[in-house]
Amino acid sequence: MADDRPAPTTGPGPAPAPVYPTALGASSRESITLLGHDLARDIMGEVGFGELAFWLATQRRPTPGETRVFEAVLAALADHGFTPTAMVTRLTYLSAPDSVQGALAAGLLGGGSRFLGVTEDCGRWLHDVLTGLDGALPEDDAGWDAVALETVRARRASGRFVPGLGHHVHKDGDPRTPRLLALAAEEDLLGPHLTLFTAIGRVHPHVLGRTLPLNGAGVCGAALADLGLPLELLRGFALLARTAGLIGQLAEELRHPVANEMFLSVDLNNRSVPPDPYTPGPCTPDS
Repeated sequence: MADDRPAPTTGPGPAPAPVYPTALGASSRESITLLGHDLARDIMGEVGFGELAFWLATQRRPTPGETRVFEAVLAALADHGFTPTAMVTRLTYLSAPDSVQGALAAGLLGGGSRFLGVTEDCGRWLHDVLTGLDGALPEDDAGWDAVALETVRARRASGRFVPGLGHHVHKDGDPRTPRLLALAAEEDLLGPHLTLFTAIGRVHPHVLGRTLPLNGAGVCGAALADLGLPLELLRGFALLARTAGLIGQLAEELRHPVANEMFLSVDLNNRSVPPDPYTPGPCTPDS
């Protein structure tokens, strides 16, 4: 009996499977590797979390001194009490106690230009100033002060705030700043970002007419930049630190709840007022 089926076609075989290279985590049936090391044997119980976070971001293992400064930054940014990020985490947990991840995410989403984001803003701004200098970096305080003075003047002329200057509580000096500078100096990691930031602290009163503290978020950004961490991820490290703080806020909320009192304080004390209609401003022609 004749076979009426079509003859098999010849040609190229199936396309090769795609390959997605990574130096991070990968698994086989027998083992898990991370950063080229056996996770269970070489990393678990051998590498601290701060050191591992640095290693994951740079794919190079930090020195003990770099780990010390990096972990000091994480400690500096972990928790600042009842900040908006902490309050929204507690309130979100009050509203959805079945969603710990939602409560943590709510707090982390508040890491912006007023809270936590200053770390990134300051580090990136200092880096822009340094990369824009002509010639070699200054070699003494007088040279750094001259650069800082020009930088602060330019910032003021543009009508923008100097990132990392001022604090709503620590008006006479942020205690985190001298400690982090001292740690960086002890580990020989006092690089150009921290040096420029320190010079800005010395000269800004001559431009602004008042003395403002170098705040902790700003000095953390300068320290992270001096460690050679990716500038695009500086806010990520602040969020990493704050995650630990928000877990602490939730843990305390479980034992000593205050979120309901926050809610009731507003709910029971709001007052109805007449509407205040929005009025658009005048239209101005494009220049």
